[in-house]
Amino acid sequence: MTDDAARAAEILKSHRASIDRLDAILVYTLGERFKHTQAVGALKAQHDLPASDPNREAKQIARLERLAQEADLDPEFAKKFLKFIIQEVIRHHEQHIENGH
Repeated sequence: MTDDAARAAEILKSHRASIDRLDAILVYTLGERFKHTQAVGALKAQHDLPASDPNREAKQIARLERLAQEADLDPEFAKKFLKFIIQEVIRHHEQHIENGH
């Protein structure tokens, strides 16, 4: 292996280690987020509130688009990602309502 290839391999290894740490942060962050949304779903079910809140969802999507622009992340990707999360949260909230808690 040439010196350039060896340096490239070390840089690649470093980037991959960072990616692995960030993936772990994302997973644990999502886990924490869903703990809170599960609590919200239970509260909504207890008080006969609707599973979704389109006004809040629209505000959150706009907020995430702004944050994505600030973070130099594609806002369309961020919007798709949040919409996916919102759909999953609504599904959980509907389950709470169906189960009566």
